[in-house]
Amino acid sequence: MRSRTLYLAGLSAAMLFAAPSLTLSIAQAGSSGADGTAWNQWRGPDRDGLSKETGLSKDWETQRPKLLWMSDRMGTGYAGLAIADGRIFTTGNSDGGQAVVAANQEDGKVIWRRVLTDQVPKHGYQGSRCTPTVDGDRLFVMLSDGTIACLQTDDGKVVWKRHAKDWNGKMMSSWGYSESPLVDGNKVIVTPGGPDAMMVALNKRTGKEIWKSAVPNLGDNGKDGAGYSSAIISNGAGVKQYVQLTGRGLIGVRAKDGKFLWGYNPVANPTANIPTPIASGDYVFGTSGYGTGAALLKLSRAPRGGVKAEEVYFLPAKTFQNHHGGVLLVGDHLYAGHKHNNGFPICLDMKSGDVVWGGDIRGPGKGSAAVLYADGHLIFRYQDGTLALIEATPEEYRLKGTLKPAFQERESWSHPVIVDGKLYLREQDKLMCYDLKES
Repeated sequence: MRSRTLYLAGLSAAMLFAAPSLTLSIAQAGSSGADGTAWNQWRGPDRDGLSKETGLSKDWETQRPKLLWMSDRMGTGYAGLAIADGRIFTTGNSDGGQAVVAANQEDGKVIWRRVLTDQVPKHGYQGSRCTPTVDGDRLFVMLSDGTIACLQTDDGKVVWKRHAKDWNGKMMSSWGYSESPLVDGNKVIVTPGGPDAMMVALNKRTGKEIWKSAVPNLGDNGKDGAGYSSAIISNGAGVKQYVQLTGRGLIGVRAKDGKFLWGYNPVANPTANIPTPIASGDYVFGTSGYGTGAALLKLSRAPRGGVKAEEVYFLPAKTFQNHHGGVLLVGDHLYAGHKHNNGFPICLDMKSGDVVWGGDIRGPGKGSAAVLYADGHLIFRYQDGTLALIEATPEEYRLKGTLKPAFQERESWSHPVIVDGKLYLREQDKLMCYDLKES
């Protein structure tokens, strides 16, 4: 039976099985280092997968997306894209190592490539995972071998470089680090997964450690070490904190000093904890695949400046689980692909956890689906490369068209990005750009 223990800095909290009234916001609480750029990091400026683009085609059957160009030399891997100041940034294996790549936004031609590892990292599903984080004239990466680096955006010159082994870093399993660094003010937040440094804050200018945060064993579910997720900011309970899905489950770490605040174990599995959590006001939603499920937590103040996390509800895997591809919060509703290694479209009421529609709809593609929201619609990118346009409404499932990309190879796990009315798709070494503007 799955453990239902909440770890609150040494204290257990009573579970709440009845969901109280919630007031939920689309925007994530707190800024994650966005500097006005269009899509400067993993899942966009607020790390929530919500694009502010408008004027996009709302029916792909009558107005099919048009391929504008396709380029190459991105390197191999599953990394996403950051787009800022007319440039596209990603990571990929090439030239005997793993590199950061900068390309022209207009045509995808490579401007510079900087190899940061001495050899190609060896792990399951070889290739890069990290979406660079752009902050002004600098960008930050955590490569799949644990290399952490800051580079200049104009020429790729390395400003500083660290490694997860500096903190005895550890992954929960053998598929390589998959984190995209979080920039917050003068800090860069990464998750080495070490026994005394699950999470660390580094000075973004120098790479020097500001603090490190040790996390206790949260329970029997999962494994020690870092997961495959990326940290977000929450101001839940009035305390600024970094929320992350680790090998042992969800955690909250105080932003100013790295103090461990709370942990939640039931959402962890022993293979791979992947989806980025969602923070909304005093609430945190988390999920993982491999037969696990999902949960909504409420954060509230605890003695001595602490924070406690109380379970509002837990959804078993048969009701909802997201393998990878992520979850979107639009208004009061959650949208995602449901089932392990599947992207069955589903809409959930976040307040109650009730399924509004879907969960049993296979959809037009196969495998897990990476999701993006823009202009009232969801874009599902399935593992087989198929893209689906779905109206983001709790009324019913409305498929508005599909797209088979010009090129598809291996698993299409890189998340789609929309900037300036254009859809950008990374596919291993290739990069495709489609026109989505409504005519």
